[in-house]
Formats: sequence, structure tokens, C-alpha cells
Amino acid sequence: MASSVDDLLRYFPQLPATAQEHFRKLLPLYSEWNAQINVISRKDIDELYVRHVLHSLAIYRFIQFAPGSRILDIGTGGGFPGIPLAIMQPDVQFVLVDSIGKKIKVVQEVSAALGLKNVTAIHERAEKIKGPFDFVLSRAVAELSLLLQWSHGKMATKQINALPNGLICLKGGDLSEEFKGLPKTIETYPLTGWFEEDFFETKKLVYVPMV
Repeated sequence: MASSVDDLLRYFPQLPATAQEHFRKLLPLYSEWNAQINVISRKDIDELYVRHVLHSLAIYRFIQFAPGSRILDIGTGGGFPGIPLAIMQPDVQFVLVDSIGKKIKVVQEVSAALGLKNVTAIHERAEKIKGPFDFVLSRAVAELSLLLQWSHGKMATKQINALPNGLICLKGGDLSEEFKGLPKTIETYPLTGWFEEDFFETKKLVYVPMV
């Protein structure tokens, strides 16, 4: 059975009506754009709400950003995790970056169709983006060592959130090799602690404070 907004409401029952309406529009929007520009694998489009939206919202379960925060989403692809988080937190500014122009075009079109005023989409390599940002986000884009390198120098020194500014990424599988030689401050959270769908069995949220 295809996923739906009900999959989100199970975990976020207090979702405001405006956010629910935005989320409902995502499937037709991404289906339309995916037919022109393949930003989500064909087999995944029916599972959009679990495999892309709910997966992105693992970050919202981990931290709700303070109003006025500036967040950078590196390698956003079709807009994940940035767009779902921007829907959840209209008082937070999200900058979504990807080096592939056609993907950024989809992000711009989807954001415009939803009327999201807190999303800026930029066609650029991550390392060329200037900060400061409170957090850098990433979803299955690159190894952690590279993500830390790209995030270096982009963090705001002022703290306005409940957690120190840093890198938050969504990853899957065994990460032990990837973490070798990296900072001891890495925190890992299995998503099975938050979501019960089989998809999340090997998925993790990784947080590295960088200030």
C-alpha cells in the first residue's frame, strides 16, 4: 500500500492544518516533476511519505530549531530533508544546495508551488557556500569526513538552539569504518527509536557538535 500523509500524522498528530495541506500537495508535485526530471527513484515515489518525508522529519524529532535559525541542507537532491523541515518550521530559514542544476529547479518549483517563504535553493557545490549557519544537514550524500570538511568554517559562533551548533546527517548501515579517526564527539541515534516502519531498521541520525 502506498504511503500517505496518515503515515506522518501517526507520529505528528498535532500537525497544523497548513502543514498537513502542504504535505498533501507533495505527492502530486513530486510525481509531476519526477516524470520530467528523475529526482526520486521510480520505485520510491509511492513511498514518498515514509522513505523521504518521514525520514527527513527524523531531524525534527531530534531537534526543533529555534525561530530565526539558519540551516544549510547540503546535497539536497529533490529537497530532502530541507523541504519537509521547512514545512514544519516556517519561522526557520533553510538554504538548500545541490551541485546538480535540474534538482535545484525541482526544489525551486516545489517550494514556489507551496508558497514556502523560508526556502532558498542554490545551484552550487557545498564547499563554496558561505555561512554562518546554526546547523548543516545532509541525507545520504557523502562520508562523514567529507561532510565535516564541507561544514568547516560555516558554523555560527552564537548559540540560539538547545544543542550546540553542528552537523546533523541521516545515514544507513554499519558506520564503524566511516567513523574511524573522526571526532569522539559523534552521537548516533537509531531511527527505530522513533519510527516503527521496516524502512528505518538500519537508518540512523548522526550529530556532531562543531562549535
